[in-house]
Amino acid sequence: MKQYKIVLMKPARNFIEKQTPNIQERLLKAIYQLPHKGNIKPLTGQEDIYRLRVGNYRIIYSVHDDILTVEVMTAGNRGDIYK
Repeated sequence: MKQYKIVLMKPARNFIEKQTPNIQERLLKAIYQLPHKGNIKPLTGQEDIYRLRVGNYRIIYSVHDDILTVEVMTAGNRGDIYK
């Protein structure tokens, strides 16, 4: 299995840093299992953009298979992330 590089964009990094250490660990553990493990669904109307569900949190990311990179664009609470 290929090893992907994980890139946390600033909005995702800021959200994760504001969480408690327990939540930070849950989110980062889920992120570092990307792109193939977890509760993953493609976003409707978006090409090559996916969401990862971690409890009440959502992580929005894209996968670049050509350069083996997962770009985590943003993270947030379930009700706020899609706005």
